[in-house]
Amino acid sequence: MTSLEKALQINLNSSIYGVFAEIGAGQEVANWFFRASASAGTVAKSISAYDMTMSDAIYGKSSRYVSRERVKAMLDHEHQLLTERLTEQRGDCSTFFSYCNTVRARGYQDTAECHGWMGLRLQTKPGGPAGDILLHVRLLDEENVDQMEALGVVGLNFIHAAFHHRDSIEEFIAHLSDNIPAGRVEIDMLKFLGEPFQHIDNRICALQLVAGGLTETAMFLPDGEVVQPAEVLYKRPVLLLRGSFNPVMNLHLDMLAQAEQLPLTGENGIQVCEISMNNLLRGEEIDYLDFLNRVDVLQALGKTVIISRCAEFYRIVAVLKRYTREPVSVILSIGLLNELFKEKWSQHLDGGILESFGRLFKDKVSLLVSPWKNRKTGEMVTAKNFRAPDKYQDFYHFLYSNKHIVHLPSGDPELLNKTPRDLCTMQEQGQEEWQNLVPKEVLERT
Repeated sequence: MTSLEKALQINLNSSIYGVFAEIGAGQEVANWFFRASASAGTVAKSISAYDMTMSDAIYGKSSRYVSRERVKAMLDHEHQLLTERLTEQRGDCSTFFSYCNTVRARGYQDTAECHGWMGLRLQTKPGGPAGDILLHVRLLDEENVDQMEALGVVGLNFIHAAFHHRDSIEEFIAHLSDNIPAGRVEIDMLKFLGEPFQHIDNRICALQLVAGGLTETAMFLPDGEVVQPAEVLYKRPVLLLRGSFNPVMNLHLDMLAQAEQLPLTGENGIQVCEISMNNLLRGEEIDYLDFLNRVDVLQALGKTVIISRCAEFYRIVAVLKRYTREPVSVILSIGLLNELFKEKWSQHLDGGILESFGRLFKDKVSLLVSPWKNRKTGEMVTAKNFRAPDKYQDFYHFLYSNKHIVHLPSGDPELLNKTPRDLCTMQEQGQEEWQNLVPKEVLERT
Protein backbone atom coordinates (compact mmCIF):
# COMPACT_ATOMS: atom_id res chain seq x y z
CA MET A 1 0.00 0.00 0.00
CA THR A 2 1.42 3.41 -0.94
CA SER A 3 1.63 6.26 1.53
CA LEU A 4 -1.19 8.17 -0.16
CA GLU A 5 -3.36 5.05 -0.06
CA LYS A 6 -2.70 4.70 3.66
CA ALA A 7 -3.65 8.32 4.32
CA LEU A 8 -6.79 8.00 2.20
CA GLN A 9 -7.84 4.79 3.98
CA ILE A 10 -7.72 6.61 7.31
CA ASN A 11 -9.43 9.72 5.93
CA LEU A 12 -12.33 7.61 4.65
CA ASN A 13 -12.86 5.99 8.05
CA SER A 14 -15.36 8.36 9.67
CA SER A 15 -14.69 6.98 13.15
CA ILE A 16 -11.01 8.07 13.21
CA TYR A 17 -10.76 11.74 14.14
CA GLY A 18 -8.05 13.77 15.82
CA VAL A 19 -5.36 16.43 15.94
CA PHE A 20 -1.78 16.83 14.74
CA ALA A 21 0.83 18.86 16.63
CA GLU A 22 4.37 18.91 15.22
CA ILE A 23 7.47 20.75 16.45
CA GLY A 24 10.46 20.91 14.13
CA ALA A 25 10.84 19.74 10.51
CA GLY A 26 7.49 21.23 9.48
CA GLN A 27 4.10 19.51 9.31
CA GLU A 28 5.34 16.50 7.42
CA VAL A 29 2.95 13.92 8.91
CA ALA A 30 -0.22 16.00 8.75
CA ASN A 31 0.71 16.90 5.17
CA TRP A 32 0.05 13.32 4.02
CA PHE A 33 -3.56 13.54 5.16
CA PHE A 34 -4.05 16.89 3.43
CA ARG A 35 -2.53 15.54 0.20
CA ALA A 36 -4.96 12.64 0.18
CA SER A 37 -8.63 13.33 -0.43
CA ALA A 38 -11.26 13.64 2.31
CA SER A 39 -8.89 15.07 4.96
CA ALA A 40 -11.84 16.73 6.72
CA GLY A 41 -12.88 13.25 7.78
CA THR A 42 -9.74 12.86 9.91
CA VAL A 43 -8.17 16.22 10.78
CA ALA A 44 -9.81 18.21 13.55
CA LYS A 45 -6.78 20.49 13.94
CA SER A 46 -3.20 20.79 12.75
CA ILE A 47 -0.65 22.96 14.54
CA SER A 48 3.08 23.65 14.33
CA ALA A 49 4.47 25.47 17.38
CA TYR A 50 7.87 25.95 15.77
CA ASP A 51 9.08 28.92 17.84
CA MET A 52 10.33 27.90 21.31
CA THR A 53 8.56 30.79 23.02
CA MET A 54 5.27 29.85 21.40
CA SER A 55 5.86 26.20 22.21
CA ASP A 56 6.57 27.02 25.87
CA ALA A 57 3.40 29.12 26.05
CA ILE A 58 1.32 26.17 24.86
CA TYR A 59 2.99 23.16 26.44
CA GLY A 60 5.07 24.63 29.28
CA LYS A 61 8.82 25.04 29.61
CA SER A 62 11.10 22.06 29.05
CA SER A 63 14.79 21.41 29.71
CA ARG A 64 15.02 19.40 26.48
CA TYR A 65 12.72 20.13 23.57
CA VAL A 66 13.32 16.88 21.70
CA SER A 67 12.53 14.43 24.46
CA ARG A 68 10.00 11.93 25.73
CA GLU A 69 8.91 14.45 28.38
CA ARG A 70 8.16 17.05 25.74
CA VAL A 71 6.07 14.78 23.55
CA LYS A 72 4.20 13.60 26.67
CA ALA A 73 3.35 17.21 27.57
CA MET A 74 2.12 17.77 24.02
CA LEU A 75 -0.10 14.69 24.17
CA ASP A 76 -1.57 15.76 27.51
CA HIS A 77 -2.43 19.22 26.25
CA GLU A 78 -3.74 18.34 22.81
CA HIS A 79 -5.83 15.35 23.84
CA GLN A 80 -7.44 17.22 26.70
CA LEU A 81 -8.50 20.02 24.34
CA LEU A 82 -9.75 17.53 21.76
CA THR A 83 -11.93 15.58 24.16
CA GLU A 84 -13.21 18.68 26.00
CA ARG A 85 -14.35 20.34 22.79
CA LEU A 86 -15.60 17.42 20.72
CA THR A 87 -16.81 14.65 23.05
CA GLU A 88 -20.33 16.01 23.29
CA GLN A 89 -20.55 16.56 19.53
CA ARG A 90 -19.13 13.26 18.27
CA GLY A 91 -17.74 11.26 21.18
CA ASP A 92 -20.25 8.44 20.69
CA CYS A 93 -19.11 7.72 17.13
CA SER A 94 -15.42 8.69 17.03
CA THR A 95 -12.23 7.10 18.25
CA PHE A 96 -10.31 10.26 19.07
CA PHE A 97 -6.54 10.48 18.59
CA SER A 98 -3.81 13.04 19.15
CA TYR A 99 -0.59 12.71 17.18
CA CYS A 100 2.40 14.76 18.37
CA ASN A 101 6.05 14.90 17.44
CA THR A 102 9.10 16.93 18.43
CA VAL A 103 12.03 16.64 16.02
CA ARG A 104 15.56 17.83 15.52
CA ALA A 105 16.27 17.76 11.80
CA ARG A 106 19.43 18.85 9.98
CA GLY A 107 20.09 22.59 10.26
CA TYR A 108 22.42 24.91 8.39
CA GLN A 109 26.07 23.79 8.84
CA ASP A 110 24.85 21.27 11.39
CA THR A 111 26.41 17.86 12.11
CA ALA A 112 24.69 16.91 15.38
CA GLU A 113 22.40 13.93 15.94
CA CYS A 114 19.08 14.22 14.07
CA HIS A 115 16.18 12.44 15.72
CA GLY A 116 12.62 12.80 16.92
CA TRP A 117 10.01 11.59 19.37
CA MET A 118 6.51 10.66 18.19
CA GLY A 119 3.53 10.04 20.38
CA LEU A 120 0.01 8.88 19.62
CA ARG A 121 -2.79 8.95 22.19
CA LEU A 122 -5.81 7.11 20.90
CA GLN A 123 -9.01 5.38 21.81
CA THR A 124 -9.57 1.87 20.47
CA LYS A 125 -13.36 2.31 20.60
CA PRO A 126 -15.68 5.34 20.85
CA GLY A 127 -16.00 6.50 24.44
CA GLY A 128 -13.32 4.09 25.60
CA PRO A 129 -10.14 4.86 27.56
CA ALA A 130 -7.17 6.23 25.65
CA GLY A 131 -3.71 4.72 25.56
CA ASP A 132 -0.35 6.01 24.39
CA ILE A 133 2.12 4.69 21.86
CA LEU A 134 5.57 6.30 21.92
CA LEU A 135 8.27 5.98 19.27
CA HIS A 136 11.82 7.32 18.89
CA VAL A 137 13.31 7.67 15.43
CA ARG A 138 16.82 8.54 14.25
CA LEU A 139 17.00 10.39 10.92
CA LEU A 140 20.01 9.13 8.97
CA ASP A 141 19.80 11.17 5.74
CA GLU A 142 22.34 13.96 5.34
CA GLU A 143 20.01 16.55 3.80
CA ASN A 144 17.20 18.28 5.68
CA VAL A 145 14.68 17.80 2.90
CA ASP A 146 15.30 14.04 2.85
CA GLN A 147 14.95 13.82 6.62
CA MET A 148 11.65 15.67 6.47
CA GLU A 149 10.36 13.31 3.81
CA ALA A 150 11.37 10.24 5.82
CA LEU A 151 9.86 11.66 9.00
CA GLY A 152 6.52 12.19 7.27
CA VAL A 153 6.39 8.61 6.00
CA VAL A 154 7.35 7.12 9.38
CA GLY A 155 4.68 9.20 11.13
CA LEU A 156 2.05 8.13 8.62
CA ASN A 157 3.05 4.47 8.98
CA PHE A 158 2.93 4.88 12.76
CA ILE A 159 -0.64 6.19 12.74
CA HIS A 160 -1.83 3.68 10.15
CA ALA A 161 -0.32 0.76 12.08
CA ALA A 162 -1.94 1.97 15.30
CA PHE A 163 -5.38 1.68 13.75
CA HIS A 164 -4.86 -1.34 11.48
CA HIS A 165 -2.12 -3.55 12.98
CA ARG A 166 -2.17 -2.99 16.76
CA ASP A 167 -3.42 -6.54 17.42
CA SER A 168 -0.11 -7.96 16.17
CA ILE A 169 3.12 -6.39 17.41
CA GLU A 170 5.08 -8.17 14.70
CA GLU A 171 2.83 -6.75 11.98
CA PHE A 172 2.81 -3.30 13.61
CA ILE A 173 6.61 -3.12 13.59
CA ALA A 174 6.95 -4.60 10.12
CA HIS A 175 4.79 -1.80 8.66
CA LEU A 176 6.65 1.07 10.35
CA SER A 177 9.24 1.07 7.56
CA ASP A 178 6.82 0.74 4.63
CA ASN A 179 7.82 2.87 1.60
CA ILE A 180 11.15 3.91 3.19
CA PRO A 181 14.39 2.59 1.65
CA ALA A 182 16.74 0.84 4.06
CA GLY A 183 19.31 3.04 5.78
CA ARG A 184 17.25 6.22 6.01
CA VAL A 185 15.82 5.85 9.50
CA GLU A 186 16.39 3.84 12.66
CA ILE A 187 13.57 3.21 15.13
CA ASP A 188 15.15 2.33 18.46
CA MET A 189 12.21 2.57 20.86
CA LEU A 190 8.53 1.63 20.70
CA LYS A 191 6.39 1.61 23.78
CA PHE A 192 2.69 0.96 24.50
CA LEU A 193 1.10 2.47 27.61
CA GLY A 194 -2.35 2.58 29.16
CA GLU A 195 -5.43 0.43 29.60
CA PRO A 196 -6.02 -0.50 25.94
CA PHE A 197 -2.50 -1.97 25.72
CA GLN A 198 -2.13 -3.77 29.05
CA HIS A 199 -1.70 -7.09 27.24
CA ILE A 200 1.48 -5.90 25.47
CA ASP A 201 4.94 -6.61 26.93
CA ASN A 202 7.12 -3.73 25.80
CA ARG A 203 10.23 -5.86 26.15
CA ILE A 204 8.90 -8.01 23.31
CA CYS A 205 8.41 -4.81 21.29
CA ALA A 206 12.06 -3.94 21.91
CA LEU A 207 13.15 -7.40 20.81
CA GLN A 208 11.00 -7.19 17.67
CA LEU A 209 12.57 -3.87 16.67
CA VAL A 210 15.99 -5.50 16.77
CA ALA A 211 14.84 -8.71 15.09
CA GLY A 212 13.11 -6.71 12.35
CA GLY A 213 16.27 -4.77 11.56
CA LEU A 214 14.82 -1.37 12.51
CA THR A 215 17.56 -0.81 15.07
CA GLU A 216 20.81 -2.43 16.15
CA THR A 217 20.01 -2.25 19.86
CA ALA A 218 17.11 -1.90 22.28
CA MET A 219 17.35 -1.18 26.00
CA PHE A 220 15.26 -1.63 29.12
CA LEU A 221 15.79 -0.83 32.77
CA PRO A 222 15.72 -3.12 35.83
CA ASP A 223 12.03 -2.32 36.32
CA GLY A 224 11.27 -3.48 32.76
CA GLU A 225 10.75 0.01 31.35
CA VAL A 226 11.78 0.28 27.71
CA VAL A 227 13.96 3.33 27.14
CA GLN A 228 15.81 5.10 24.38
CA PRO A 229 19.55 4.60 25.14
CA ALA A 230 20.35 8.32 25.19
CA GLU A 231 18.01 8.76 28.17
CA VAL A 232 20.12 6.36 30.25
CA LEU A 233 23.69 6.59 28.91
CA TYR A 234 24.07 10.35 28.42
CA LYS A 235 27.33 11.52 30.08
CA ARG A 236 27.74 8.23 31.98
CA PRO A 237 30.64 5.75 31.93
CA VAL A 238 29.46 2.31 30.81
CA LEU A 239 30.49 -1.12 32.05
CA LEU A 240 29.28 -3.66 29.49
CA LEU A 241 29.14 -7.42 30.01
CA ARG A 242 28.45 -9.43 26.85
CA GLY A 243 27.05 -12.94 27.18
CA SER A 244 24.27 -15.41 26.53
CA PHE A 245 23.24 -15.41 30.22
CA ASN A 246 21.78 -18.87 29.70
CA PRO A 247 21.76 -19.16 32.63
CA VAL A 248 22.91 -16.13 34.57
CA MET A 249 25.79 -17.40 36.74
CA ASN A 250 27.50 -16.30 39.92
CA LEU A 251 30.53 -15.98 37.64
CA HIS A 252 28.82 -13.14 35.76
CA LEU A 253 28.14 -11.29 38.99
CA ASP A 254 31.73 -11.83 40.11
CA MET A 255 33.05 -10.38 36.86
CA LEU A 256 30.90 -7.27 37.29
CA ALA A 257 31.89 -6.91 40.94
CA GLN A 258 35.60 -7.15 40.11
CA ALA A 259 35.24 -4.62 37.29
CA GLU A 260 33.54 -2.19 39.67
CA GLN A 261 36.71 -2.19 41.77
CA LEU A 262 38.78 -0.79 38.90
CA PRO A 263 39.03 3.02 38.59
CA LEU A 264 37.27 3.10 35.24
CA THR A 265 33.57 3.75 35.69
CA GLY A 266 33.40 6.40 38.43
CA GLU A 267 30.45 7.15 40.69
CA ASN A 268 28.04 7.77 37.83
CA GLY A 269 28.82 4.57 35.93
CA ILE A 270 26.17 2.12 34.80
CA GLN A 271 26.33 -1.64 34.41
CA VAL A 272 24.77 -2.98 31.22
CA CYS A 273 24.28 -6.64 30.29
CA GLU A 274 24.02 -7.32 26.56
CA ILE A 275 22.33 -10.32 24.96
CA SER A 276 22.99 -10.86 21.26
CA MET A 277 20.17 -11.86 18.93
CA ASN A 278 22.23 -14.91 17.96
CA ASN A 279 21.84 -16.15 21.52
CA LEU A 280 18.04 -15.95 21.36
CA LEU A 281 17.42 -17.97 18.22
CA ARG A 282 16.17 -21.51 18.32
CA GLY A 283 16.74 -22.55 14.74
CA GLU A 284 15.43 -19.57 12.77
CA GLU A 285 12.77 -18.62 15.34
CA ILE A 286 13.08 -16.46 18.45
CA ASP A 287 12.32 -18.24 21.72
CA TYR A 288 10.35 -15.48 23.46
CA LEU A 289 9.81 -17.38 26.70
CA ASP A 290 13.53 -18.10 27.01
CA PHE A 291 14.25 -14.44 26.28
CA LEU A 292 11.89 -13.23 29.02
CA ASN A 293 13.29 -15.73 31.52
CA ARG A 294 16.86 -14.47 31.02
CA VAL A 295 15.79 -10.84 31.15
CA ASP A 296 13.64 -11.38 34.25
CA VAL A 297 16.67 -12.71 36.12
CA LEU A 298 18.95 -9.87 35.04
CA GLN A 299 16.33 -7.30 35.95
CA ALA A 300 15.73 -8.95 39.33
CA LEU A 301 19.46 -8.52 39.91
CA GLY A 302 19.13 -4.80 39.16
CA LYS A 303 20.78 -4.86 35.73
CA THR A 304 20.03 -2.73 32.72
CA VAL A 305 19.70 -4.93 29.62
CA ILE A 306 20.53 -4.34 25.97
CA ILE A 307 19.45 -6.60 23.11
CA SER A 308 21.65 -6.19 20.04
CA ARG A 309 22.36 -7.36 16.52
CA CYS A 310 26.04 -6.39 16.89
CA ALA A 311 28.21 -9.47 16.62
CA GLU A 312 31.41 -7.44 16.30
CA PHE A 313 32.72 -5.70 19.42
CA TYR A 314 33.48 -2.45 17.61
CA ARG A 315 29.85 -2.22 16.47
CA ILE A 316 28.30 -2.47 19.93
CA VAL A 317 30.88 -0.03 21.29
CA ALA A 318 30.08 2.41 18.46
CA VAL A 319 26.41 2.31 19.45
CA LEU A 320 27.22 3.06 23.09
CA LYS A 321 29.63 5.87 22.16
CA ARG A 322 26.84 7.47 20.17
CA TYR A 323 25.21 8.37 23.49
CA THR A 324 28.13 9.03 25.85
CA ARG A 325 31.61 10.50 25.63
CA GLU A 326 32.62 8.88 28.91
CA PRO A 327 34.75 5.69 29.08
CA VAL A 328 33.24 2.40 27.92
CA SER A 329 34.67 -0.79 29.44
CA VAL A 330 33.74 -4.18 28.00
CA ILE A 331 34.04 -7.28 30.18
CA LEU A 332 34.86 -10.48 28.33
CA SER A 333 36.38 -13.90 28.79
CA ILE A 334 39.68 -15.23 27.42
CA GLY A 335 37.62 -17.21 24.91
CA LEU A 336 36.05 -14.05 23.48
CA LEU A 337 39.42 -12.28 23.48
CA ASN A 338 40.74 -15.10 21.34
CA GLU A 339 37.77 -14.67 18.97
CA LEU A 340 38.75 -11.05 18.34
CA PHE A 341 41.88 -12.26 16.57
CA LYS A 342 39.95 -14.47 14.14
CA GLU A 343 39.76 -12.97 10.70
CA LYS A 344 36.13 -14.00 10.08
CA TRP A 345 35.00 -11.04 12.23
CA SER A 346 36.84 -8.46 10.14
CA GLN A 347 37.02 -9.90 6.62
CA HIS A 348 34.48 -7.29 5.44
CA LEU A 349 36.82 -4.46 6.50
CA ASP A 350 39.52 -3.22 4.14
CA GLY A 351 41.99 -3.02 7.02
CA GLY A 352 41.06 -6.43 8.44
CA ILE A 353 41.80 -7.15 12.10
CA LEU A 354 43.85 -3.98 12.54
CA GLU A 355 40.94 -1.85 11.37
CA SER A 356 38.51 -3.66 13.66
CA PHE A 357 40.75 -2.99 16.68
CA GLY A 358 41.26 0.59 15.53
CA ARG A 359 37.51 1.16 15.45
CA LEU A 360 37.10 -0.53 18.82
CA PHE A 361 39.71 1.47 20.74
CA LYS A 362 39.43 4.87 19.15
CA ASP A 363 37.84 6.76 22.05
CA LYS A 364 38.26 5.83 25.74
CA VAL A 365 37.43 2.14 25.34
CA SER A 366 39.03 -0.74 27.21
CA LEU A 367 38.59 -4.51 27.36
CA LEU A 368 38.51 -6.06 30.83
CA VAL A 369 39.54 -9.69 30.40
CA SER A 370 38.48 -12.30 32.94
CA PRO A 371 40.74 -15.35 33.49
CA TRP A 372 40.14 -18.85 32.16
CA LYS A 373 41.20 -22.08 33.83
CA ASN A 374 42.53 -24.94 31.71
CA ARG A 375 40.70 -27.98 33.07
CA LYS A 376 43.35 -30.45 32.01
CA THR A 377 46.41 -28.66 33.37
CA GLY A 378 44.86 -26.33 35.95
CA GLU A 379 46.76 -23.44 34.36
CA MET A 380 45.16 -20.00 34.77
CA VAL A 381 45.19 -18.02 31.52
CA THR A 382 44.87 -14.27 32.01
CA ALA A 383 45.24 -11.12 29.97
CA LYS A 384 48.82 -11.00 31.27
CA ASN A 385 49.93 -14.35 29.86
CA PHE A 386 47.44 -14.70 26.99
CA ARG A 387 49.16 -15.68 23.76
CA ALA A 388 47.72 -14.09 20.63
CA PRO A 389 48.37 -15.63 17.20
CA ASP A 390 52.06 -15.34 16.34
CA LYS A 391 51.73 -12.55 13.82
CA TYR A 392 49.77 -10.42 16.32
CA GLN A 393 51.91 -11.03 19.42
CA ASP A 394 53.70 -7.66 19.26
CA PHE A 395 50.39 -5.93 18.53
CA TYR A 396 48.77 -7.60 21.54
CA HIS A 397 51.63 -6.53 23.80
CA PHE A 398 51.16 -2.95 22.57
CA LEU A 399 47.44 -3.07 23.45
CA TYR A 400 48.11 -4.57 26.87
CA SER A 401 50.98 -2.26 27.82
CA ASN A 402 48.88 0.77 26.85
CA LYS A 403 45.93 -0.47 28.96
CA HIS A 404 43.55 -0.93 26.08
CA ILE A 405 43.34 -4.50 27.37
CA VAL A 406 43.22 -4.86 31.15
CA HIS A 407 43.58 -7.92 33.38
CA LEU A 408 40.40 -8.51 35.41
CA PRO A 409 41.10 -10.58 38.52
CA SER A 410 38.75 -13.30 39.70
CA GLY A 411 37.14 -12.88 43.09
CA ASP A 412 36.52 -16.62 43.39
CA PRO A 413 38.66 -18.82 41.07
CA GLU A 414 36.36 -21.79 41.77
CA LEU A 415 33.66 -20.07 39.71
CA LEU A 416 35.88 -20.53 36.63
CA ASN A 417 35.47 -24.30 36.73
CA LYS A 418 32.13 -24.33 34.91
CA THR A 419 30.70 -22.64 31.84
CA PRO A 420 27.04 -21.82 31.09
CA ARG A 421 26.99 -24.79 28.73
CA ASP A 422 28.22 -27.03 31.57
CA LEU A 423 25.39 -25.82 33.79
CA CYS A 424 22.77 -26.51 31.12
CA THR A 425 24.11 -30.04 30.74
CA MET A 426 24.15 -30.58 34.50
CA GLN A 427 20.58 -29.36 34.75
CA GLU A 428 19.42 -31.67 31.95
CA GLN A 429 21.12 -34.61 33.67
CA GLY A 430 19.54 -33.81 37.03
CA GLN A 431 22.80 -32.89 38.76
CA GLU A 432 21.82 -30.52 41.56
CA GLU A 433 25.33 -29.08 41.87
CA TRP A 434 24.49 -26.50 39.19
CA GLN A 435 22.17 -24.74 41.66
CA ASN A 436 25.18 -23.68 43.74
CA LEU A 437 26.65 -21.81 40.78
CA VAL A 438 23.72 -19.48 40.01
CA PRO A 439 22.06 -16.67 41.99
CA LYS A 440 18.79 -17.45 43.78
CA GLU A 441 16.91 -15.38 41.20
CA VAL A 442 17.62 -18.11 38.63
CA LEU A 443 16.28 -20.83 40.91
CA GLU A 444 13.13 -18.84 41.60
CA ARG A 445 12.34 -18.89 37.88
CA THR A 446 13.26 -22.51 37.18
